[in-house]
Amino acid sequence: QVRLVESGGGSVQAGGSLRLSCVASGNIRVLHVTRWYRQSPGKQRDMVAEIVPNGVIRYRDSVKGRFTISRDDAKNAVYLEMNLLKPEDTGVYSCFVTGTAGYDVRTFDSWGQGTQVTVSS
Repeated sequence: QVRLVESGGGSVQAGGSLRLSCVASGNIRVLHVTRWYRQSPGKQRDMVAEIVPNGVIRYRDSVKGRFTISRDDAKNAVYLEMNLLKPEDTGVYSCFVTGTAGYDVRTFDSWGQGTQVTVSS
């Protein structure tokens, strides 16, 4: 069973930075899509950034130029570097990963448990 463990959330003042990490375990073979989502208070969960299998990287307009998604396939990890944080970036950040795992090379899609990011003005 594939498990995602996130870390790096916290509380910062506006203009600060945080780096989120998401590490997958469970005999991972290949990572395909890796995404970060955010759910702000009272709002639906939205995609913040993603890396798709052909290497294309996409960002939500509101975070372009401030957030950077990256991944290390050797460590089965995906990261989100967040700079110039704003109060509206506050929310629960969750990673979502698809890929293949196990001796039978089965496909999987898994969510992390979520990590809270709070940005104060």
